[in-house]
Amino acid sequence: MRAAQIARPGGPFEIVEREIPQPAAGWVRIKVQACGICHSDSLVKEGHWPGLQYPRVPGHEVVGVVDAVGADVTQWKPAQRVGVGWHGGHCGHCDACRSGDFFGCTVALQITGISFDGGYADYMVAPAIALALVPTELSAREAAPLMCAGITTYNALRNSGARPGDVVAVLGLGGLGHLGVQYAVKMGFKTVGIARGQDKAPLARKLGAHHYIDSQAQDPAAELQKLGGAKVILATVTNGDAMSAVQGGLGLNGTLMVIGAAQAMQVSPLVLIGGRRSVKGWYSGTALDSQDTLKFSVLSGVRSMNEEYPLGKVAEAYERMMSGKARFRVVLTMGQ
Repeated sequence: MRAAQIARPGGPFEIVEREIPQPAAGWVRIKVQACGICHSDSLVKEGHWPGLQYPRVPGHEVVGVVDAVGADVTQWKPAQRVGVGWHGGHCGHCDACRSGDFFGCTVALQITGISFDGGYADYMVAPAIALALVPTELSAREAAPLMCAGITTYNALRNSGARPGDVVAVLGLGGLGHLGVQYAVKMGFKTVGIARGQDKAPLARKLGAHHYIDSQAQDPAAELQKLGGAKVILATVTNGDAMSAVQGGLGLNGTLMVIGAAQAMQVSPLVLIGGRRSVKGWYSGTALDSQDTLKFSVLSGVRSMNEEYPLGKVAEAYERMMSGKARFRVVLTMGQ
């Protein structure tokens, strides 16, 4: 099989031939059809994950079909359409897992494309617990970005405490934000898109946003307060200054939900205290959360906007995503 590996931290992508892997007990082999490229794949590419062993094949937005199952796997059968996201499995028995604190798992949380090889390949193996069933209504290319960008935005919003009719703002209209706006609208929120420049306004309206705020020309916090204050602001950007600038737009008991990995941001204690406001982080979710995301996307018509590249052009595809020029997610397709 072909695989796109990184042989050393900061090294280039190498298209290599490998033996097709065999699934161990409790694991499943997947014939990969599509795999999204995520910004966090840079943790592998640039060597930012401590203790990562090389060579490593990145990729945690994987969709394909079950090709073989290891011993003790009863819930999956060959030919089933499945996806694998960032969350690659956990023990499920310790106190941390039972509370949802998978990073505190006593067996150690497994991360697809980091703990084991990911989906930049024709085949991959993954723990059975990491697999999500993919609905027939979604093609592999449509479903792949939903395994990380989709679940992250959907899961954050449905756990944010917002109710239909509440003002929910999405900061940023990129790879995460364009999905966040769609999910927010379909969940019944009064949705506000926030981005830089009036040129983003048509996109916000196309995605269904009820209001658009140009953060270059307007004070986003003041504009949100004119709408009554936001119950939730979903911060999808990686710019801490942009996050800091919107927190004043939260309404009473409002939450700034952070899913963009900014290095730092400023938080005003007076803003938090004065309105019982909070700042909360959220990461993606489990395989069951992925299934919920896919089902909701089918039901509501939410779709990712993608650029597609064959596996052989992985370096070009990766640079396209990391440059921020992609509209809006990048997907590798296998067999081309």
